[in-house]
Amino acid sequence: MAYGFIKTACISPALKIADCKYNAEQIQIRAAEAAKAGASIIVFPELSLTGYTCGDLFLQKTLLRAAQEQLLSLIEKTENLNSLIFVGLPVARTEGIYNCAAAIYRGQLLALYAKSYLPNYGEFYERRQFTPFQQNMETQFITFAGFENIPFGTDILLQDETNPSVTIAAELCEDLWVPVPPSSRHILAGATIIANLSAGNEIIGKAEYRRNLVKSQSARSICAYLYANAGMDESTQDMVFAGHNVIAENGSMLAESRLFSNETIFADVDVERLCQERRRTTSFGYSANNNTFNSDYTVITFDLNAEQNKAGFNRYIDSHPFVPHDEEKRAQRCLEVITLQYQGLAKRLRHINCQSAVVGLSGGLDSTLALLITCKAFDSVGVDRQKITAITMPCFGTTDRTYKNACSLARECGVTLKEIKISESVRHHFKDIGQDENIHDVTYENGQARERTQVLMDYANKTNGIVIGTGDLSELALGWCTYNGDHMSMYGVNSSIPKTLVRYLVQWFADENDSDVLRDILATPVSPELLPPKDGVISQVTEDLVGPYELHDFFLYYLLRFGFSPAKILFLAKHSGLMYSPEEMLKWLKTFYRRFFSQQFKRSCMPDGAKVGTINLSPRGDWRMPSDAMATAWLDEIEKL
Repeated sequence: MAYGFIKTACISPALKIADCKYNAEQIQIRAAEAAKAGASIIVFPELSLTGYTCGDLFLQKTLLRAAQEQLLSLIEKTENLNSLIFVGLPVARTEGIYNCAAAIYRGQLLALYAKSYLPNYGEFYERRQFTPFQQNMETQFITFAGFENIPFGTDILLQDETNPSVTIAAELCEDLWVPVPPSSRHILAGATIIANLSAGNEIIGKAEYRRNLVKSQSARSICAYLYANAGMDESTQDMVFAGHNVIAENGSMLAESRLFSNETIFADVDVERLCQERRRTTSFGYSANNNTFNSDYTVITFDLNAEQNKAGFNRYIDSHPFVPHDEEKRAQRCLEVITLQYQGLAKRLRHINCQSAVVGLSGGLDSTLALLITCKAFDSVGVDRQKITAITMPCFGTTDRTYKNACSLARECGVTLKEIKISESVRHHFKDIGQDENIHDVTYENGQARERTQVLMDYANKTNGIVIGTGDLSELALGWCTYNGDHMSMYGVNSSIPKTLVRYLVQWFADENDSDVLRDILATPVSPELLPPKDGVISQVTEDLVGPYELHDFFLYYLLRFGFSPAKILFLAKHSGLMYSPEEMLKWLKTFYRRFFSQQFKRSCMPDGAKVGTINLSPRGDWRMPSDAMATAWLDEIEKL
C-alpha cells in the first residue's frame, strides 16, 4: 500500500433472478478480473447472490439454502484472490430472515453485516420478507455456511493488521438514506472505508440524488465510500435498475459508472489523506471521543496485503489543484475569489475611514491584479477611483513593454497615475553604502525593491492612504520577495492567491472588460525586473531562477493541505500530467523545500490579507511555523528518492 493508496472496485454483475449458482459464477468471474487489476477491496450489490427482486421467494427454504451453498462455493473459488470481497445474500435465523453483506477474504468468511433500515414504502416492501437488525442489538457470533463464530450484526470493523488505518465496515442501501446511518457510527468507531451494498432502482433524478448522498456522507465522515448498486438484470415488473456505482472520498467523486452499463469502476482511495484530514479537523476527533452511539465494536483483524500499482493508478490527480479545470467552474471560482479579495479590502477601508490607496504598478501580473482588486474595493465603498494612486517607478531593469502597460492600465482603470523614477535615488544609496552599481548581486536587486517600498509608504502617508501589497502566495512560500521591500504593505490583497491562479484572475478581468492591455500583460514573462534588460527585452525570468510556479504550487498544495511527505508529493506529481521529467521534478522539489523552510521569517511578519482558499500562509491563521525550523528530515528524504 504505497503512499497510503488502496485500490477499490464496485461491480454490478450480470445475474439471473433466483439463480444463485449462475450469480455466484458471475460474481467469481468479475471478482477475479478486478483482483487481477489490483483491487484490494471489491464490493458487489445488495442480495447479489439471489437477486434483490426475488420477493416472496426469499421465504422459500430452497432459495435460502442455495444462497448459503453458493456463498460457500464462492469463498472456495476466490481463496486465491488477494481481495476483500463484499457480496449480498439473505441469512435465515430462528427469529427471521436478514438482508446481509458477507465479507469474505482468502477462503474465510470474516463477518456478516445485517441491514438495519428496511424500506417499506412506494415500490419497496422489504419488511414483508426481512427482519431489521436494530441499533441496540449486540453483535452475535454464529455458525453459517460451515464457518463457526462468525460476527453477525452491524457494529463490526475489519482492520488490516499491517496498516491499521485501513479499517472497513459495511452498510446496506437504505441504511445510507436515514438521518443517522450506521456508517456514521462505524466512522466514529474508526472505520476509514465504508462499503455499501445497494439495490436502488432508477427513476428520473434519483442518480443525481444518490450521487450527492454518497459524496455528502463521505465528506461528513471523512471517509472513502464504495457504493455498489444492482445492475440492469434486476429489472422486473415495475422496477428498472441501472447499476449506478459510485466511489467517493471526503466529498470528492473518484469514480462513477455509466447508467445501464454494468461496468466495473476502480479507484485508488487515499487512506493516508483521510487520516491526515481527520487529524487536521480536530472536531472529528472530538466527535469520535464524545459520541453517544454504542461503541462496543467487534474488530476483526486480517492481513490485507494490498498491492499498490499492480495494474496502474486509478485516480485523477489535478496538475493545477488551485485552478478548476472546467472552464465554467473556473470562471465562477474566479468571481468568488475576486469578491473575497475586494470585500476584505473594502472592510479595511471602511474601518479606518480611508479615502485613498497607493499601488506600486510594474506592469506585471501581481501588481495588475492588486490594482484591479483595489478598484473594485473603492467602487464598493463609493470612493472615486481617482483616489487610487498607481505609482510606476522605472529603474535599471524596467522595459518599455512593462512601463507602457503600467501606464495604459492606470489610464484604463481611471486611477491617478504617478511616475517616480528611482534610478538616481538608488545610485545615491549605493554610493552611501559603498555598493558598486556594476555588481549585480542581491544588494543591487534588493536596493531597488526597498527604494520602491519606501516611496510607496511615504506617498501613502502624504495622501493619508494605505499601501496595497502585490505579493502572492507562491512568492511567500518561496520567499521570493525582498524583506521589508515588496514583502511589506498595509494590506496584501494577493497574499493567499497562488501564482497559477493569478493568471486566471487577470484573464477574467481581461474577458470582462475586453482589455488589450490586460492581454499583453498576460503575455509578458514573469519577472521582478531588477536586472538590466538585454536589447530592451526582460533578462531576468523568475521561473528560470526558482523553478516553474506550476510545480511549486503543486508541491505547496499537498504540503500544506495534507501534510504529505516529499516522496508522496513527487509520486503524485508524476501521475498528475505535469510536463516535466522526473529529474526536473526532483530538482525543483528540493529547491522548494529548501526555500520554504529558510524563508519562514518573512511569513512570520507578513501584513494582513484576505484568506480566499484552504491554503494560506498567514502566521495568524493557517500556518504557524518557527522561523528557525530545520528542513533536514525533508531534504534527507528527497536525497533518497
